[in-house]
Amino acid sequence: MAPLDLKGVFLSAFDYKTEKYVIAKNKKVGVLYRLLQLSVIGYIIGWVFVIKKGYQETEESLQSSVITKVKGVVFTNTSGSGPMLWGPEDYVIPQQGEAVLFITTNFITTPNQKLGYCAESVRVLDGRCHGNEDCTKGDTVIAGHGIKTGRCLKKDTNSTGTCEIYGWCPIERSSRPDVPLLGKAENFTIYIKNFIRFPKFDFSKSNVLETADDTYLKKCSYDKLAHAYCPIFQLGDIIQRTGHDFQDVAVLGGAIGILIEWNCDLDKGYSACHPSYSFTRLDMNATANAISSGFNFRYAHYFKNDDGETHRTLYKVYGIRFNIMVHGKAGKFNIIPTIINIGSGLALMGAGAFFCDMVLLYMMKKSTLYRERKFEADHKNGNNNRESTDKSEEAMKQPSELEKLTDSTSDQHIPGITDLPKGQMDKSSD
Repeated sequence: MAPLDLKGVFLSAFDYKTEKYVIAKNKKVGVLYRLLQLSVIGYIIGWVFVIKKGYQETEESLQSSVITKVKGVVFTNTSGSGPMLWGPEDYVIPQQGEAVLFITTNFITTPNQKLGYCAESVRVLDGRCHGNEDCTKGDTVIAGHGIKTGRCLKKDTNSTGTCEIYGWCPIERSSRPDVPLLGKAENFTIYIKNFIRFPKFDFSKSNVLETADDTYLKKCSYDKLAHAYCPIFQLGDIIQRTGHDFQDVAVLGGAIGILIEWNCDLDKGYSACHPSYSFTRLDMNATANAISSGFNFRYAHYFKNDDGETHRTLYKVYGIRFNIMVHGKAGKFNIIPTIINIGSGLALMGAGAFFCDMVLLYMMKKSTLYRERKFEADHKNGNNNRESTDKSEEAMKQPSELEKLTDSTSDQHIPGITDLPKGQMDKSSD
């Protein structure tokens, strides 16, 4: 390649090429293009900027702390435990107050158990037997209450008996009350204190009303409109908000989710950041008679009698497990996401123009005509232009007829021109 050609290729890299625009007098495509433009503008303004606040930088890594406290007392009197006054230290587990807590609503007691020998429950399948060979000594009763001793206890030789075990006797009672013994827990109150912080924006807030009135928390109860910053809820109201009745849930227990949502627009200031509460039942099956519904566990109170023997009272408690979950998002204006979303909108506008070009050039009846007008490929005119340019350059390089004529008159006689004396030639030049 000649040096001149290399120079031309190098300089052509700095050429600016602009698009050619062809105005098509086609109403259908014109209306389609305007509709696409309006749709993109509506999407960018309405959805991206107004609803999703695309002009903001957001943070969802919420730092949260939850403190709970339950208040209320209830009196019970059963054959197993006798008269008993239940306070928060008795029915709330754990007592210190956490984001997950359990409140007892029903229970079964098996009093005065001590280690000894007794028959396994007939309800335990692995504890049933027909002979001593079914009760291998030293084996643990699966889902039972103790260790097999090797003896099969039965009323007569033809009946099905149960294995003798070594364990806490008498074995656990299985008769559950059909009415919750702590049914009045419906009126208990739970105090949920929540502190949140968005570290990116160094923003902190609490769900408790900032007031100088010391009696506010003693007399308020949560209401979405009247007392949105009162963090005190009645248990009955919480269950009702999940769509269930407290007395029905209290028999077998259940799992309740309390969701605290913080959606904070920090461009509007500190006062525009509010907590929002929602309540749901988390049992896999909320039907009262379903096997998978409910929540219960066991614990025991140990003591020694006058003879120094260790005894215990076993409690199988049913109740409501509360899971308090905190989520949130904060947003604040930032120029970077604003520019990115505006650029995305402009790109969508270009996509609309590209789609209309496809319709115009390939889907219309006169698409061939439009393509010819948009894409020019006039090679003939291009060749003529190049030939005329070459001829002009050659003409500039070659001497003109007048120059030839002038050069020849200096030494030669041009026919047809009369010689004049030198003086006359000078006069004629004058």
